[in-house]
Amino acid sequence: MPADAANGSGSAPAALRGAHLELQYDRLPVVHDVSITLAPGLVTGLIGPNGSGKSTLLRALARLHPVSAGTTTLSGPNGVERPVSLLSSREFAHEVTLFSQSRPTPAGLTVGEVVAFGRHPHRRRFAGLTEHDRLAIDRALRATGTRDMQARAVGELSGGEMQRVWLAACIAQETGVVLLDEPTNHLDLRYQIEILDLVRDLVEDLGVAVGIVLHDLDHAARVSDHLILMNRGRVHAEGAPVDVLTSEHISDVYEVPVHVEIDDRTGRVRVDAISRHPARREHRAPLVAARA
Repeated sequence: MPADAANGSGSAPAALRGAHLELQYDRLPVVHDVSITLAPGLVTGLIGPNGSGKSTLLRALARLHPVSAGTTTLSGPNGVERPVSLLSSREFAHEVTLFSQSRPTPAGLTVGEVVAFGRHPHRRRFAGLTEHDRLAIDRALRATGTRDMQARAVGELSGGEMQRVWLAACIAQETGVVLLDEPTNHLDLRYQIEILDLVRDLVEDLGVAVGIVLHDLDHAARVSDHLILMNRGRVHAEGAPVDVLTSEHISDVYEVPVHVEIDDRTGRVRVDAISRHPARREHRAPLVAARA
């Protein structure tokens, strides 16, 4: 995990901003005049249907997709904003990390070796791992539940296990900004919740700025402080989850009727899409009895 700046290790919290961003694929506009701020100590969730531009926006913030128009800047605790385009790859990697689903599975490496990739921006050329590197790697392994598998070859892992290994590598990088593209995808229920809890730990305990793309609206409501609902490359709604996850907004964007309520136990928003088929009742009489 990113270390507390007060301890003199890891990156201090930073803010990553995109202003009036225009993004294209093959000269076809896909994101139109979108502005976003990822602030220290907050989770900003990006939601919207497939093709809405949310993952493209996240990749642009990570410098993996060209910006056709607009600016991206990074600012540290001193408040000085620097254009992202002027930072070297190493300087940027000291501040920002991206968890992406498009990473290939490296052959012939162990889990521990893959997680150690996260320390690359902090290491001198040809230098071995320092004691701080080893501690960062161990913390990342523990946080993602992968410590017991660190000696295993990654080729033996399931998709969900590999997902957690790559996330551990991102955490080991110890950056002030963490970008996550569908981190709960392919994970079972236990690890979905543990990953969401880990995101909240990064924010609440360490003040990290997090930008996260999620398809599951309940997950978005659970983990996010601020939501951006995108549709057809534009911001449809933005604000607190309770203000964004409304029946009107969700129905407009996803083109399906929904029921939205506040969970009395947790106080969180819950979104329930309304199906054409009625709910199946647990105590419905068996079909055999009905025929009789």
